Amino acid sequence: MSHNTPEHFHQQAKEALADKELRQNFRGAMDYLRGKRREAFPDADEEKAVRDRAEAIRQRCLSKLPDLLEKLEIQCQRNGIQVHWAQNSDEANALFSALAKKHQAKLIVKGKSMVSEEIGLNHHMDKQGVHCLESDMGEYIVQLDGDTPSHIIMPAIHKNKQQVSDTFEHNIRDFKPTTDVDELIKTGRKMLRQAYQDAEIGISGVNFPVAETGTLCLVENEGNGRMCTTIPDVHIAITGIEKVVEFLSDIPPLYSALTRSATGQNITTYFNMISGPRKDGELDGPKEVHLILLDNGRTQAYHDEELRKTLQCIRCGACMNHCPVYTRIGGHAYGTVYPGPIGKIISPHMMGLESTKSIITASSMCGACEEVCPVRIPIPSLLQRLRQEAKHNANDGHEALNGQDADNSNIEKIAMKGFAFAASHPSLYHNALSIARKMNGAIPKHLGHWTQCRVKPKLATTSLKAKIAKRNGSKK
Repeated sequence: MSHNTPEHFHQQAKEALADKELRQNFRGAMDYLRGKRREAFPDADEEKAVRDRAEAIRQRCLSKLPDLLEKLEIQCQRNGIQVHWAQNSDEANALFSALAKKHQAKLIVKGKSMVSEEIGLNHHMDKQGVHCLESDMGEYIVQLDGDTPSHIIMPAIHKNKQQVSDTFEHNIRDFKPTTDVDELIKTGRKMLRQAYQDAEIGISGVNFPVAETGTLCLVENEGNGRMCTTIPDVHIAITGIEKVVEFLSDIPPLYSALTRSATGQNITTYFNMISGPRKDGELDGPKEVHLILLDNGRTQAYHDEELRKTLQCIRCGACMNHCPVYTRIGGHAYGTVYPGPIGKIISPHMMGLESTKSIITASSMCGACEEVCPVRIPIPSLLQRLRQEAKHNANDGHEALNGQDADNSNIEKIAMKGFAFAASHPSLYHNALSIARKMNGAIPKHLGHWTQCRVKPKLATTSLKAKIAKRNGSKK
């Protein structure tokens, strides 16, 4: 079970690295997903064209975000969709509680929604006496375990077949242990089938809300999203405010970029377009449709032109699949809802830098995440910016990040000032180095995190300047 927090990232990462089964599970899964993405983009020129267009669409839509959100609200209301706004997790959960109370709900069936994970919806509703049942197979598995998702598109990627079988054996009556994947899926489907009929409310996320038409587009492979949004009498969709797109014609390019980057598919099994509640004479569909638009730190990122690029994300997970840190420690070690590279740049806006100052340093800066991102988010440069924000109080006219200056160290400040002074006085600098060379043996063997996976630094016995001078002297 994962109850990790970003404040304890280093210890959690150490424990993950020591878990051989976890590392083996991720190694196999990441190799598979990388291979699928390569197969989905066999032509480099076409890949560039797909990414260029997806990036342009996201940047255009974000540049008009306030207007598009207003237009989305108007169009949704015309379609019969009731629109609600939530500034933070508390407001969003209060809206869910009010709707559940209004409809006397005791059971809610959920399609996959990372935003509902972001606000801690399941835990909140449990306290209200309402059970939220996950219907995405991966989410269902981790929910049975009392666990949390470790990947934004494959929640149970950290588990192998045997572990899933063990989970079912401990939680499902009369289950016969098996590692046959088809049998495991059949078991899960059988357990979930009746819930769609019994639930008073169905919940989903939204991949692309369309301002032009007031349409909620939902991408999925299992059909559970379609069941959640059509069988219960009430459908509640929740999404971040940054997801809105301008035109319906923006969807196909983004859809192609998303599916090929995420799972290597040209198209997913299901693509749902929800335009309103059941109309008179229609035989299926919910009687009410609600849309909750969540801010939760996104506006803060939006107001800064550089940090706004964080909001281009279409939640494909490709950055995680190619990150050398994530692929070795998995998602739980981060202690955040959104792990991996995208989590490192979006979590500070949601949780503050004081909580997330450790995870923004968990990067090799290799740039693999940026190279595969379908909308070209410059993750390494954004991480550098966040590291600066964590060290200094910036007064640039923008709203300061919560927790700014949280990673400031007086010792580090003094050390850097001392180095700057010495470096600007050559005689002092070279004399200090000369003394340090004579004290090589006195350098401690362990120097914090640096020597966890490196040998201690050792100064050369002769400086480069002295070697050059000696060489030039020998040539005369």
